[in-house]
Amino acid sequence: MAEPQDMIVPLLREIRAEMSAGFERVDRKLEEHDARFDKLERRFDNLREAVNGESVLGRYAAAEVEERLEAIERRLAALEKAG
Repeated sequence: MAEPQDMIVPLLREIRAEMSAGFERVDRKLEEHDARFDKLERRFDNLREAVNGESVLGRYAAAEVEERLEAIERRLAALEKAG
């Protein structure tokens, strides 16, 4: 009959090898997920920049309209005083 240590040590080596392979698979999956999240974060950053750019452009356009309206109101007030 084999000694217990002769049976246990090979089993422990086999378990260690299987666990190592499992951890390698988990590590690969985590790297894949990290890459996907990085890609999504970049896309969200691009969207955020686009939205901020549009809102700045919208504010600029609204300010320009406001300035034009004020100019028209000043001209109308001047005409009313003259007339």
